Amino acid sequence: MVAVLLSIALMAVDHRYQHLETVRSGLAVITYPLYLLADLPNTTSQWLGKIFATRNQLARDNERLHAENLELRGVLQKFDTLETENRRLRDLLGSSIKVGDRVLIAELSSVDLDPYKQQIIINRGQSAGVYEGQAVIDAHGMVGQVTHTTPFSATVLLVSDVSHAMPVEVLRSGLRTIAVGTGLSSQLDLPYLPNDADIQVGDLLVSSGLGGKFPAGYPVAEVVAVRRLPEQPFAQVAARPKAHLDRSREVLLVWPVAEVQVGSPPADPGATESDTVEATP
Repeated sequence: MVAVLLSIALMAVDHRYQHLETVRSGLAVITYPLYLLADLPNTTSQWLGKIFATRNQLARDNERLHAENLELRGVLQKFDTLETENRRLRDLLGSSIKVGDRVLIAELSSVDLDPYKQQIIINRGQSAGVYEGQAVIDAHGMVGQVTHTTPFSATVLLVSDVSHAMPVEVLRSGLRTIAVGTGLSSQLDLPYLPNDADIQVGDLLVSSGLGGKFPAGYPVAEVVAVRRLPEQPFAQVAARPKAHLDRSREVLLVWPVAEVQVGSPPADPGATESDTVEATP
């Protein structure tokens, strides 16, 4: 009974005053090897699979990646042209332009801190500059945001968690709204759209940048269902996240870069860290 009462008292004090944050961070450092140990079978199986891969399979993969690389290089040329035109038009308007966001690659651990929440653990923490509230993406779209950090790891709350909400924008119409999680990795809800809102199945939702936590322009979800009920003030809109929330093993941590005036000298490429890259939404 003494232990139970002491535990309840400590939880209440920590929840209200955050006095045990340092202790929690220290314990997280101690238990981090356990997460690596729990993920060891999966890592070992992948390593053995790579070792015993056949030469023909490697040749096919190399050919496929070469074809994809050529295709992506062709698409990139078009993007370079559009970016140049965009800079020219903004220069004519005397406007500002946002340079590419700085990102850092992180790997996932297969162990969740809380089985009742949609969250993941990544192998980057405070030592890499990760901070609470930081946006996280993968190769397909927005994954979530960092909610807790330790020196060598961080916890990321996924966009599909029921407690998560983020401002989004319909790319086709510019309509702004809020996307909230449902607890399912395959669905988000848009509960605050009136029945006459300009939204339809197939619309792409991107981050609007409002609120300051998420950088603008990253894909978030695709609308898969729109149901308008005359007796209800709001439409029932469901969307499927673009990010592979239940499959991706690598993610990108995003540091938004402030807007700069067009015509200003570009930043020194050597000033960026060696393990970071530039990504343009």
